[in-house]
Amino acid sequence: MVQVSPVIQLNPLDNVAVARVKLAPGTVLDGFGITVTDAVPQGHKVAVTGIAEGEPVRKYGQIIGVASAGIAPGQHVHTQNLEMRDVEQHHDFGVDAHEPDYIPEDRRARFMGYRRATGKVGTRNYIAVISSVNCSATVSKAVADHFNRMGGLEGRRNIDGVVALTHGGGCAMNTQAEGYRYLTRTIWGYATHANFGGVVMIGLGCETNQISLIKEMYGLTESPNFRTMNIQGVGGTRKTIANAIDVIGGMLDEVDSARRTSEPVSELTLALECGGSDGYSGISANPALGYASDLLIRHGGTTILSETPEIYGAEHLLTRRAASPEVARKLLERIEWWRDYAERNKAELNNNPSYGNKAGGLTTILEKSLGAVAKGGNSRLNAVYEYAEPVKEKGFVFMDSPGYDPVAVTGQVASGANMICFTTGRGSTSGFKPTPSIKLATNNAMYEHMAEDMDINCGGIVTGDETIEQSGQRIFDKIVSVASGERTKSEEYDYGNNEFVPWQVGAVM
Repeated sequence: MVQVSPVIQLNPLDNVAVARVKLAPGTVLDGFGITVTDAVPQGHKVAVTGIAEGEPVRKYGQIIGVASAGIAPGQHVHTQNLEMRDVEQHHDFGVDAHEPDYIPEDRRARFMGYRRATGKVGTRNYIAVISSVNCSATVSKAVADHFNRMGGLEGRRNIDGVVALTHGGGCAMNTQAEGYRYLTRTIWGYATHANFGGVVMIGLGCETNQISLIKEMYGLTESPNFRTMNIQGVGGTRKTIANAIDVIGGMLDEVDSARRTSEPVSELTLALECGGSDGYSGISANPALGYASDLLIRHGGTTILSETPEIYGAEHLLTRRAASPEVARKLLERIEWWRDYAERNKAELNNNPSYGNKAGGLTTILEKSLGAVAKGGNSRLNAVYEYAEPVKEKGFVFMDSPGYDPVAVTGQVASGANMICFTTGRGSTSGFKPTPSIKLATNNAMYEHMAEDMDINCGGIVTGDETIEQSGQRIFDKIVSVASGERTKSEEYDYGNNEFVPWQVGAVM
């Protein structure tokens, strides 16, 4: 039996290692010739060399902060002796950008999807009720409830459900500002999403976010499976609910007649997301998802990395993979936008990780970012998009968004993601209708404790029972199965009705 070290050193340059298990004082780390002096929780860092005050602390071969006090070999390294300081990164453009090793088309994987008249391919077959403003949210939910909870879909086995996409905005905003552009673009992205077979948009009538303007801006036209209405125009809430129920009732036959057909996985666009991260995220689930991302790209597919504040400090790794100097510069422009955004809102871009992140072993945003970018694998970065912009490039791309998971994923879905992989070390549980979300656990303990909510366990990478490549292949196979109709844990429990959260930017007047 091979003895597995109780710690993982990720790079020979690192002066810390990550505990596979809880380390008690007195534990001898044979490979380093040191003895642990503090209790070190699993997933946390232990110093494997002496680190003087003010010296860099390295993990992944990269600086994650500096020692705020002298650290002796064997000591626990965390918030008590590691702090964040501004770091100036050197940005090389495109030096690691390589053409993917594409798999020949006749050998590429296929899945069973819904090919729409637009040419897009969906992985689910929902009907959407989209509110243009919070004032129509209650009516939109009542319409969806009629079909989901009151028998309105009885006998319609090929319709996954009716989704009410409601939000807290839509009025008291400037139509010339970023927030308005982001909201309308998000609604447009959902209204034309391949996972919807039919769409009804409902407004109040007097709101800033006029449905007529959205239709005009984005070229949306009424059809039997795309209808719009305003409560004030119809004559009140009860009449609007009844009218919308009748309209959707007229769509049911056609939506229910859709059938899955064999499609190439090049039609999959995968959102790469992490939330509730821990010290293992950058060691297990994130790099395993990165391997699956690279594999999907080799099959001709597309993957979207997001959460700009959570690549901060690691953006130099992405500029090295940029397909062109223009792509690299656009990424850095988004970083600068965030510096300004944080400053004008009296916030700091180099914020510390959340409470749960810290409890799981992450100390600084640099450490979190270096682990987060691992979701993007090693593929060439082909494009950088603003929030909710339609993704047109194939391969690996980046979409600007906050680090808040529901907002980030909402933007990715609006951009066209028809699949989601969501890594978590603490136990994030969100679903994101209409796009299925595969939950990837970073460690065995959390997976076993929350197995009802997790789809795949990547904890074997931490224990040494599985390689990143083996776990990544399992993730890829799961993506293909779920895209073909296998339900995720979130879908089994009918979760995902409340995670439509467009990014609200700017003043609410």
